[in-house]
Amino acid sequence: MAKKKQGKSNRESLVVGSKVRAYIGEQGMRMDGQLLEALNNKVYEILDAAIERCKQNGRATVRPHDL
Repeated sequence: MAKKKQGKSNRESLVVGSKVRAYIGEQGMRMDGQLLEALNNKVYEILDAAIERCKQNGRATVRPHDL
């Protein structure tokens, strides 16, 4: 069953918050509370563009160069 395209704030998270927080902390920085949502939205944008490129090239497999 195909999922409906959800609004940006209602999308399932594709990023692991604890991993992002840990990485940022390792760099001696802190993370704003809204960063994960913004990062998640960016990931969706990147994947949507890659999927569109894949479709335009007549393929059903998204490859690294589609990013």
